[in-house]
Amino acid sequence: MRYGILRYDRIRKMRNEFGFSQRKVADFLKIAQNTLSQYETGDRNIPNDILVRLAVLYQTSVDYLLDLTDERTPHRRAEGKQWFDF
Repeated sequence: MRYGILRYDRIRKMRNEFGFSQRKVADFLKIAQNTLSQYETGDRNIPNDILVRLAVLYQTSVDYLLDLTDERTPHRRAEGKQWFDF
């Protein structure tokens, strides 16, 4: 079953633009490489926390990853707000 809400090609495209392997991104996300592969092909839905981590990694917004905007630059975060403790 493919999930239609996300544009999975954006997630793969951004990984390739940054020159990251699936293994490197999977290690960053603390998931298995085949899980990332399933996210990129649309065979598996991406949890919200993973979307946020991907947005941080690729220096973009979740909205861009979800194809809700074509603006790649993320909104400025509030002072002192952290998404994750990497």
